[in-house]
Amino acid sequence: MAGSDRSTARTDLVRLGLSDSSAAVALLDEIAELSSLERTQLTADLGRAADPDGALRSLARIARRSPEVVRDVLSDDAARPAVWALLGASEGFADFFFRHPDELLILVGARGALPAPELMRSELLAAVGDVDGFAAVGDESGWVALRIAYRRIVARIAAFDLLAPDSEAVLAPVAAALADAAGAALEASLSVARTRVSRPGVGGLFPREQVAATRLAIIGMGKTGARELNYVSDVDVIFVCGADDAVAAEVGESRIIDIATRLAAQTMQGISGVEIEPPLWEVDANLRPEGKQGALVRTLESHLSYYSRWAKSWEFQALLKARALAGDLDLGEEYVAAVQPKIWTSAARENFVDSVQRMRERVTDNIPPAEVASQIKLGPGGIRDIEFTVQLLQLVHGLTDDRIRQRGTLDALDALVIEGYIGRAEAAVFARDYRVLRVLEHRMQLRYLRRTHLMPERDEDRRVLARASGLADSGAGIWALWEGVKREVRDIHVRLFYRPLLSAVASLPEGERTLSTAQAHDRLAAIGFQDPAGALRHIAALTTGLSRKATIQRHLMPVMIRWFADGVDPDYGLLAFRRISERLGDTPWFLRLLRDSSAAAESLTRVLSGSRYIGELMEWIPESAAWLDDEDLLRPRSGRALEEEARAIRTRHDTIDEAMRSVRTLRRRELLRTAMAGVLGVLTIEELAHALTTITEVTIQATLRAVRREVVPPEDDALDFSVIAMGRFGGRELGFGSDADVLYVYRANGVDPERAHSLSLKLVAGLRQHSEDQRVPLDLDADLRPEGRNGPLVRSIDSYAEYYQRWSLSWEAQALLRARGVAGSVKLISRFMELADRLRYPEHADPQGLREIKRIKARVENERLPQGADPQRHLKLGPGGLSDVEWLVQLLQLQHAHAIPGLRTTSTIEALEVAGEAGMIPGPAVTRLREAWRLASRLRSANTLLSGQTSDVLPSDRRKLDGIGRLLEYAPRSATEVEEDWMGASRRARREFEKLFYG
Repeated sequence: MAGSDRSTARTDLVRLGLSDSSAAVALLDEIAELSSLERTQLTADLGRAADPDGALRSLARIARRSPEVVRDVLSDDAARPAVWALLGASEGFADFFFRHPDELLILVGARGALPAPELMRSELLAAVGDVDGFAAVGDESGWVALRIAYRRIVARIAAFDLLAPDSEAVLAPVAAALADAAGAALEASLSVARTRVSRPGVGGLFPREQVAATRLAIIGMGKTGARELNYVSDVDVIFVCGADDAVAAEVGESRIIDIATRLAAQTMQGISGVEIEPPLWEVDANLRPEGKQGALVRTLESHLSYYSRWAKSWEFQALLKARALAGDLDLGEEYVAAVQPKIWTSAARENFVDSVQRMRERVTDNIPPAEVASQIKLGPGGIRDIEFTVQLLQLVHGLTDDRIRQRGTLDALDALVIEGYIGRAEAAVFARDYRVLRVLEHRMQLRYLRRTHLMPERDEDRRVLARASGLADSGAGIWALWEGVKREVRDIHVRLFYRPLLSAVASLPEGERTLSTAQAHDRLAAIGFQDPAGALRHIAALTTGLSRKATIQRHLMPVMIRWFADGVDPDYGLLAFRRISERLGDTPWFLRLLRDSSAAAESLTRVLSGSRYIGELMEWIPESAAWLDDEDLLRPRSGRALEEEARAIRTRHDTIDEAMRSVRTLRRRELLRTAMAGVLGVLTIEELAHALTTITEVTIQATLRAVRREVVPPEDDALDFSVIAMGRFGGRELGFGSDADVLYVYRANGVDPERAHSLSLKLVAGLRQHSEDQRVPLDLDADLRPEGRNGPLVRSIDSYAEYYQRWSLSWEAQALLRARGVAGSVKLISRFMELADRLRYPEHADPQGLREIKRIKARVENERLPQGADPQRHLKLGPGGLSDVEWLVQLLQLQHAHAIPGLRTTSTIEALEVAGEAGMIPGPAVTRLREAWRLASRLRSANTLLSGQTSDVLPSDRRKLDGIGRLLEYAPRSATEVEEDWMGASRRARREFEKLFYG
């Protein structure tokens, strides 16, 4: 070819989409010479190839092996575009035609139509020489012939698909044809299997007449059953066997099952086994009863017995698409008909939605992190999200409406629209997204004839995908399309599943009134609401009317219902949200917050559905919702800021009742702030404990100032009075619901001793009276005072000194280890701490006193546990609980704090760390003890937040355990994991405690 001609040719080739025109010219010259065709014949329709360079290379390989075939197919006007489309979209088919060049001739005279199911079945049975269900060839050559014939059929399907002007429009018939081809392949493989198992020395030896009498039905599941199969996908099946009564009586049921099992195994081997011709796809029988551990083949009666007694909800969801696919179709239809009632009543089972969601989460959790963004099937916004949504809608409403009981996803979507369960606009978008995702999946699998669901990473591969699908003009365009569809699919579940709930109760446009009240009730029950009728009333109250608030709530409610449903207690969360909304009315900032900040709205549903403690406080302080839009507003306020606000209260109010009302409001507000921050993960357990301690200190200080102003007259103002924090309060380790352990001390300072004592008792009474709060109780517990409950409620500093010098017991010195002044006279606090230091940090610990502490600890474990409580579940007094860690640390402090200043701290964890650094406790033991103490503290607070009630016992109720786990940021449905984590941590801590405390 002359130079100018070559230049023109290269230009023409570039226009056709080739990137390496020089190599293309050389390949075209070679193919033209081999096939005796003109260049114009060769390049006509080359532009149809998604990868023209790859198509040319593949055709050259085939031409070198069989030039006559290439000549014949490229000379045919119908075959030529199909050849270029196939070779340009599929290197897998290029390899197939290279192995079997003559198979290209199937495209000659192609009619541009899909092969009919009957034709495919007859072709594949003819390929194995089937006669009366037995193949003519029972060795591996039968399987090879089957695989070649199957790929020949799929090539025709792919040619039709690739040449269609609208790839989305032909998706359904193409997927149905692929499913029919798979069924035909299984039928042909079963024919070979019958011959093999009735021949000596191959698959086994059974008399031919017994094999013929054995009924084996192959049930298609998943996409195969729904006639929406991919090009290369696992084909999910279930095997059902049987025999005529006379045959069964003659040979026995076990013999029939043995024959059927061998037939099933050989059928699978014929499709998936390694042979000269590559496998077609994986035959997956793991959806059978008991999965991989269960029998490969069962009788119909055995299947039904399993489904009646042991099957889980997700197994019925899997059966939704079941279809008799191959083998004995009559037996298969019996099976499908028998399981239908079980499928469509499964939504009424307890925890139905939980089990379905658990299955979906397992699939998502198993995606490698690097693949999540590219997973077109299983990832967020992928095909599985669409299928899950449609199937859940079917199962919820199919219980009473048989018109939506469809196998196929698109057919089911159409039925749901026709019957009014979803709106037409939403369904149309959803169906379009589904078709786009499936077309992308098809083209990716065609590329190498491999099972894949990952969007390509390389720009060149994306370009080929764009051209092959016809959905975009470039690689960047196809990726942008994929990202847009993902976002839409993520949101579509809300629009299809939750928005129609409003139609039962709200003033929506006529076209959106899709659910009756009864239908909405069923849907709410299915997603986890225990009181659907109550939920409908709340939704109606929030969304009915023409006000701006009702309009905004109507827009928000579909999303918020989903968030509430994902929470621990959807019913309470929705109720609390209604009450808060009613309290705030048309407050502009609240409506703006809900409308403009999805993060704040979602956080609101999370705290309300997860914590009654928060919900009850928010009803009193609804303006706290504003904090959710700014994490800084959730951070605890400093002690100084709270102290300044508390002091200002004193100047604003003349009476103690008014002042204390404001102090209680301050405390409730800050407790709520801390609780919200804790639930949303803003605070660590240490930060939370410090915040709660600070709030309690400021409350006591403000209360004491108010009471003193009321109780102590000016002439007695010299009286000193102080409050000493003890226990977890003294250690700055408070949790939600913790008591505030305290001691009360006074010094007369010239005031008559009897009057000083009388005034001090009035101060204590006033403190206890005015700190009371029915909403969030503050219990000032003085039981750690000298002589315990039998001792005076308040003592002078001199009385404390005399008592501790003459009569104090070992436990009282132990209790003082966490003593810390928090309110009242600073000088008096200093004197008390000096007194306490002499007792709690002795130069030489009394051995008898230490033995007494160990004896008391054992007695506490035996006597103080609530009657009937499981010791292992008691977070404070049970083995490995808070008490074990604290008593061990306190024992070491009594022994060594005099010599090691670091042990002179009221903090349990700080002292534990110092003991570890000093070598008193081995490093691994420190870790185990710290983990148990922190986990017990977190569980106690979470229990209070969840229920709004204080308890030291880890609940055994699975729902409550799961709620506690959610507050501690476990995954949903982690009740067992929470329980096991505590049992493991406490068991390990107890072992260390016993070695170190009693050893």
